[in-house]
Amino acid sequence: MNTGAIISKQIGAPMKKFMFRSALFGVLSLFMVMSVAGQGQQIEDDELNKRAQTGMKFLQMSVDARASGMAGAMTAMEYGASAMFYNPASMARVSTNLNLSVGQVQWFEDVVYNYGSLAFAPAGGDYGVFGAFVMAVDYGEFLGTIRADNEDGFVDTGVFSPSAISAGFSYANQLSDRFAVGGNIKYVYQDLTSNTINVGETQGNSEGTMAFDLGVLYNTGFRSLNFAMSARNFSNEVQFEEEAFELPLTFTIGVSMNMIDLTDFNSDMHSFVLSMDAERPRDFYEHLNVGGEYTLAKTFSLRAGYAFPADEEGVSLGVGVQRDLGGFNFDANYAFTDWGVFGSVSRISLNLGF
Repeated sequence: MNTGAIISKQIGAPMKKFMFRSALFGVLSLFMVMSVAGQGQQIEDDELNKRAQTGMKFLQMSVDARASGMAGAMTAMEYGASAMFYNPASMARVSTNLNLSVGQVQWFEDVVYNYGSLAFAPAGGDYGVFGAFVMAVDYGEFLGTIRADNEDGFVDTGVFSPSAISAGFSYANQLSDRFAVGGNIKYVYQDLTSNTINVGETQGNSEGTMAFDLGVLYNTGFRSLNFAMSARNFSNEVQFEEEAFELPLTFTIGVSMNMIDLTDFNSDMHSFVLSMDAERPRDFYEHLNVGGEYTLAKTFSLRAGYAFPADEEGVSLGVGVQRDLGGFNFDANYAFTDWGVFGSVSRISLNLGF
């Protein structure tokens, strides 16, 4: 028996698997870096022309209450099904075979965002993690009018209700004990409803398109320090009648770490996660999101976050309760964000794991 051949075979298979995974990660990372560089240059070239010029801005909403309590600094955090809205790669580290997340955002002027996401890890995640998600926006009711040559100067055209939706599928895979990659494919649609041009003459205003998100998550090996990147809302231009616009393409680089790892405190009783995201939106200036989460006895959490620079968005605060009931776990969260002259925004979410 050729002992050397057996040893070589035993070592060779894992090595080939590792090299394949590393190569795949490298290709994905290179693709993201090249995309960031190319898009970044284009952004700089259009610096003065693209401010506030993207459409379907609902895609940038932070919907999960845990994330929002930390000012949306979630790119490098390991989380469940809600990760699809921030960095799909984080979904690869879901701790249960089935994870469900639902929630609601109470925005200004009675605008309501509802979302739901489901992550499924068959065979304990050996084949990766599959996901599906939906986010729907109800903008409320508006009274339509058009100008008219009468005593009032206008006539009512009735009540209309704009809406928007984003729905799609996700996949994430843990390529090694440190690397994870993930992506979303989604259909986004916005219906501004028909508008009246003249009495009895209307014009439709609804458009939809496919969009894609990509993400990577890397555990550095130093305690719980994570590094991550995401690129959200790749798509073609969308056009309503004569005006074309782009989706709010956003590049994010994030880091997170449980700072208790640097102390002598009991990690089973105390956790303090510090997370930071540097974002480059397509139509706004770069900004930094910083968030912290303190958890006592893996049960009760307090959160705070801040995004800057910002015109009106102020501090975010959040609270959460989570319990592991032996094969079933849940966490319920609430977040509050001060928006200056606009008032405040509240978010609630519930996450269940089986």
